[in-house]
Formats: sequence, structure tokens, C-alpha cells
Amino acid sequence: MHNKVALVTGGGRGIGAATCTLLAARGAQVVVNYARDESAANRLVGEITQAGGRAMAIQADVRDETQVAQMIESVVQKWGTIDILVSNANMSFALKPLEEMAWSEFAQKLNDEMKAAFVMTKAVTPLMAKQAYGRIVYIASGLAKRAAPRMSAHGSAKAALVTFARYVAQEYGPKGITANIISPGLVRTDATSFQSDDQLARVAAMTPLGHVATPEDVAHAVGMYCSDDTRFVTGVYIPVNGGASME
Repeated sequence: MHNKVALVTGGGRGIGAATCTLLAARGAQVVVNYARDESAANRLVGEITQAGGRAMAIQADVRDETQVAQMIESVVQKWGTIDILVSNANMSFALKPLEEMAWSEFAQKLNDEMKAAFVMTKAVTPLMAKQAYGRIVYIASGLAKRAAPRMSAHGSAKAALVTFARYVAQEYGPKGITANIISPGLVRTDATSFQSDDQLARVAAMTPLGHVATPEDVAHAVGMYCSDDTRFVTGVYIPVNGGASME
């Protein structure tokens, strides 16, 4: 990935941070996008730089076309293009049964998830098409295909993301752009801190590889899609869950 420019949304923490670290270690110039936590993003940039990599942090709400356009302009001014997009930014959602959920709560997650993916895709694909090269990776969830209690808003939104990614793969394939989906199971991050220790232990016990996923586990799968090793792979959905759910 030497000199490839990779933009990772939600890059300051969790899966995003692990992905930024891995891509930088493999030679990419990494854009750490963040929405609010500037200190975490800057700390990560410092760690990557200290390790000999190249990175910069840029704040932008990836649902906002104006902020995204400004971010893309800043990246192009510094590094000339964008070769890789990892669409990872976490969107909050209502964690409750359907019978207790209002349509506005359900729609909020659907709208946020899809608008972020749509806006970012529209922002980077002209650059990728111009150079006839691009790698896009969307971070979905196993809940897109496997229902779980209180997760209807999240799972439905991620299912929409999976379908959207395949349309991107179909439409932009002739332009040299691949689009693939990573579908993590439960991962130990701030976003899953609501899970109890008992629940984490149960998941680990049901996982053939014997533990709950770490952000680094997911980052390595993302790295595979970002590399030229998968240059003839597009529109593919890969679960990253240690075998807890096999497809």
C-alpha cells in the first residue's frame, strides 16, 4: 500500500483506529476522520507518526455534504487523491424492542447510516474513477443477517448498507473501483461497552476461535480488501466473527 491514500471514517477509536494503524504500517498515508473526539484522533496520528507512518486527522460529520467536501479538498491539497475509503463511522441507535420504538427512532438510524455511506461514496468515487483505481470497504454487522433482541434499528440499517455496497460494486466496477463489506460480530470497543461480562463470556464460549473479536481482528480483514491481493473481488460480504456464524 506504499503511498496509497486511505481515508477512514470514525478513525479515532475502536475498529477505525486499528484500521488506521494497520494501513499506515503497510505504507498508506492515512486520514483519520473523526466527528467529536479530537484528542483521540490526534493521539492516534502521533502514534502513527512516531512509528514512522504518515497520518493526519480531519474533523467532519460524514452525514454533512459541506463538511465532507471540505475534508476531501484538504486531503487532495495535501496528498493529491484518495485511493481507499473505509466507511466505518459509528451511528447511534435506539436499543429497544420494536413494540417500544417510535418510527422516528427507527428512521434516525436508517437515515444516518445510509446518508453517511451515500455522501462519502459520492465524495470519493470521482477521484477514484479519474485514476481508474479505488478500494471501498463498508463496515456492516452480523446483525444485518441475524436478528437479535433490541437490535432492529441497527440490524435493518446495516442490511440496507450491505445492499447499497453491492450496487456501488456493480456501478463502479467498470471504473476500476471495488466495493466490499466487512461484517463483524461482537467486537470489544467503546460502542459495545453496554455488553455485560457474562454476555461477552457467552459469545466467546460459542465462538470456535475462542474469543470475542478485537478491533485488530477486524482491521486485518479490512486490510485484505484494501490491498491489491483482492483486486478481482467486489460486492463480497465477509463475516468476521471467529466462526460464531458461518456462511
